Amino acid sequence: MNLLLLAVEHNTPFNYFPIALQLVIAMMGATHLLGPKRKTNDKLINFESGIPSVGNARQPMGIKYFLVAILFVLFDVEVIFFYPYAVNFRVLGRDGFIEVVLFVAFFLCGFIYIVKKGALDWED
Repeated sequence: MNLLLLAVEHNTPFNYFPIALQLVIAMMGATHLLGPKRKTNDKLINFESGIPSVGNARQPMGIKYFLVAILFVLFDVEVIFFYPYAVNFRVLGRDGFIEVVLFVAFFLCGFIYIVKKGALDWED
């Protein structure tokens, strides 16, 4: 019985890492060796969702797009923190409610700051 328990304790996921690494290397090598190697001009052309490329890809782009995207991700992640409260709101009681009200207040302060700074205005 003790030998069985010792064998189970030594059988960790880290023991499978070398096997998995060898499998990945073997698969990548096999696809590299066995895969087709016909490089034609049509295959080497840049492809952007079926739309022909226009102009230089290195031209400057407005920062407003990226700013709105980052703000969306930031506020979206903050909204995710409401889920644990929604699941456990009865268990958390009054203290949990006060914490959520403080979180929402802090959330609204950040949103008001962003609106006052004009980060969501698309016009210059």
